[in-house]
Amino acid sequence: MTRRFISDLKDSDLVEEVFFVADRQLRANRNAALYLSVDLRDRTGILNGRLWNVTEELCEPIQAGSYVRVRGKVQVYQGALQMILSHINPVSALGLEAADFEQGPAQNVVELLAELKQVVGTVTNPSVAAMLQAFLADPAIIAGLGEIPAGVKAHHAYRGGLLEHMVSLLRVAQKICEVYATLNRDLMIAGVFLHDIGKLRELSTDAGFTYTDEGQLLGHLVIGVEMLTEKIHVVEQQTGTPFPQELKLRLKHLILSHHGTYEFGSPRLPMTPEAVALHLIDNLDAKVHEFTQAINSDPNAGAHWTLFQPRLERKLFKGGE
Repeated sequence: MTRRFISDLKDSDLVEEVFFVADRQLRANRNAALYLSVDLRDRTGILNGRLWNVTEELCEPIQAGSYVRVRGKVQVYQGALQMILSHINPVSALGLEAADFEQGPAQNVVELLAELKQVVGTVTNPSVAAMLQAFLADPAIIAGLGEIPAGVKAHHAYRGGLLEHMVSLLRVAQKICEVYATLNRDLMIAGVFLHDIGKLRELSTDAGFTYTDEGQLLGHLVIGVEMLTEKIHVVEQQTGTPFPQELKLRLKHLILSHHGTYEFGSPRLPMTPEAVALHLIDNLDAKVHEFTQAINSDPNAGAHWTLFQPRLERKLFKGGE
């Protein structure tokens, strides 16, 4: 029997299918009655499912990182599809095709990693080049780049998503350095590589896409600065010379300011040309990806507009063609 993927579901569809549990939460409604909220995932997207009037004992077998068979009805709620469940039961992974439940980057991870290494290899500043090579020589870094998403839900939320996001930014950064000749190309390449590197320790793929304890307590900006400091120390030990102080500060500032504003988590506003450029291209890539995903996953296939997107605070125009 052909499986039904999330991208094929429409309002009012009755569904009985197996999904991967990307997230699972037990919540209470206004009347203090418990309900189960699960993010159900396949390779085409994520759909939230809810089972009302449950008990802790009933929900104990349902955990993030497992597979479940669900039965329910799809409905539109606040501009997005969700499924009201009548049944949910854990199932074994045996006999399931893992590829049916894993979205991935549009380009092969091996190709993306090769492109990243090639661009990083063009850095001419010896201190910056040595620092970047210290990262690339770390097997844990390389393994993480092929696994970790760029986000849990918002953009590039799939294995290898962080690497795809990095490579997209490297392509843009090289182009804008041709237009804005005053930008330091080496700093732009380093900033792209470093800005989200802390997500390798902030996020985990062990049971769906979740935050580690370190990620929850510190966040990827602080973790990224710590990782940079560690690799600078490696370079200093290898070369026997101190890392240039101003260069160290500029690199740390790129990480700490790349969210752009205090309200979005930057402890510092961008205060160098490279920092403001990095923030803008980072936001550009994230937003274009999120807009594209919202349009492609909109349940109203024949409509000119998407449903209202709460995260984006707007509908998106799809057009009639």
